[in-house]
Amino acid sequence: MLRVGLTGGLGSGKSTVAGMLRALGAEVIEADDLGRAMMEPGQPVYQQTLQAFGPQVADPDGRLNRAQLAKLAFAEGRLQQLNAIVHPAVIEAQRQWMAQLFRRDPAAIAVVVSALIFEVERDARARGEQDTVLADWRRRMDRVVVVTAPDELKIARYLARSGQSGPAGEADARARLTSQMTDEEKAARADFVLRNDGDFDALRAQVEQLWLRLQQQNNMQPAADSLK
Repeated sequence: MLRVGLTGGLGSGKSTVAGMLRALGAEVIEADDLGRAMMEPGQPVYQQTLQAFGPQVADPDGRLNRAQLAKLAFAEGRLQQLNAIVHPAVIEAQRQWMAQLFRRDPAAIAVVVSALIFEVERDARARGEQDTVLADWRRRMDRVVVVTAPDELKIARYLARSGQSGPAGEADARARLTSQMTDEEKAARADFVLRNDGDFDALRAQVEQLWLRLQQQNNMQPAADSLK
């Protein structure tokens, strides 16, 4: 079994790579999907977020207004406060998913897609944490793959996906990028790096080579040696 973290900055193309790996046979879970589910009314993360950020982040129907929450997190410097609520719950859900998967299929390759694998660890250690789940997240992955792309392309992809435009949209994208580590910093700490500069066929060829490498390493690694 092999635990693989798939990361990269905003608009880098993580979901595209994840889809390719899924088609090749990987089991994939996305942190964003888990986070969204946990922010639904009735969930503990939802309640904690309301308590921390106030009723103004909820719409009349009771659901969280993600745009308003993002504004508070990025524009008002409260991102770490939000992450401290969401990330421990998401990481625990990922751990449970992987444990169930490996009981069912000990030879599986599990891919966890998250933009902030390195940032979560960095921020936790900056707060003085040493042995918490956040400070120790990177070590919980057997391999980490980073997807890189030029910043201007990342921003263009983000604006197209979010439906934003103009100076306000670009400012939002740049604020999000600023909160993340650079591609160079992530690549230096990764086991594999994929460049996604817009050439789909070239990206697919890289992913296919990556999959072969992951399969080889999975076959060489006894279950007992996989990180907990």
